[in-house]
Amino acid sequence: MASLKEIRTRISSVISTRQITSAMKMVSAAKLKKAQDTILMLRPYANKLQEILSTLSSNDNNNDDNPYAKERTVEKVLIVVITSNRGLCGAFNANVIKLALQLANEKYGRLLANGNVVFMPIGKKAADFFIKKNFHVTIDHYNALLDGATFEKTVPAVQMLINTFLDGTYNTIEIVYNQFKNAAVQIISAEQFLPIAKEPERKTDTRLKPVYQDFIFEPSKEYIIKELIPKSLKIQLYKALLDSIASEHGARMTAMHKATDNASDIVKDLKLQYNKARQASITKEILEIVSGAEALQG
Repeated sequence: MASLKEIRTRISSVISTRQITSAMKMVSAAKLKKAQDTILMLRPYANKLQEILSTLSSNDNNNDDNPYAKERTVEKVLIVVITSNRGLCGAFNANVIKLALQLANEKYGRLLANGNVVFMPIGKKAADFFIKKNFHVTIDHYNALLDGATFEKTVPAVQMLINTFLDGTYNTIEIVYNQFKNAAVQIISAEQFLPIAKEPERKTDTRLKPVYQDFIFEPSKEYIIKELIPKSLKIQLYKALLDSIASEHGARMTAMHKATDNASDIVKDLKLQYNKARQASITKEILEIVSGAEALQG
C-alpha cells in the first residue's frame, strides 16, 4: 500500500489537474457561444447560395461556359482536411483524419497508390499527421486561418484552390471537416468543393424523365459565373472553417467536462484510500503502544 505522503501528493496533483481542466472547460464554453452564433447566422445564406449554384450547374447542359462546374477525367485530387491547431478535444482531430484517409482509399484508391492524391491540411494536427506518415502534402498549410478566422483571411486560400483547379493542377477538390450540430455532437462531413456538384435529379414519377427548373438570369449568366461563383466558393470554405472552429470548442468543452468529472472521482477514491491507510497506521501505533505497556507490566 502506498504511504500517506505518496497518497497526499497524488491527491494534490489530481486536484491541480482538475482546476486546469475546469478552467479550460469554461474558456471553451465562452468561445463556443461566439463561434456558434457566427456559424448559425452564416449557414442559411451559405447553404442557399450553394443550392442555387448546384441547380444552375444541373440545368446547364453545356458546362463549357462554366469552368467551375466542368467535369474532367480525374487524374489528380486535392483533399482539404480541416482540424485544429491544439489538442485536448477528444476524438475531434482523429475522426476528421480517419474520414479523409477513408475517402482517399475508397473513392480515389488507384490515384492514392500512384501518389496523385494530395492533402492540404488546415490545422497543425492534420499537418503533423500527414507529414509524419509521408503523404503528399501541399507546401502551404494555412494553419493561421483558424486563429481569429475571418472572411478576408480565407480569400487567398480559396483563390489558390480555384486557380489550381482552373489550370488543371487538380481535377477534383474535396473538403473534409467537422460540421457543428450542437455542443456535444459534431458531424464529420466530406464535400466536393470543385467542380461544383450538380443538384440530385428529382423525379415526380419513376416512369417520367427527371424534372429540371429553368431560370431567367438577372444579371446575365456570364456575370453570375464570373462574380457570384467565386464569391460562393469563398463563402463555402469560410463556412467550413467556422463549422470546424465551433465543433472544436464544443468537443473540447465536452472532453474537459468529462476530464473534470473523472478527476473528481479519482480524488474521491484517493481520499478514501488515504483514510483507510491513516486508520491502519493509527491502529498499528495503538497496538504497538498496548503491546509495549503489557510487556512492561509483565
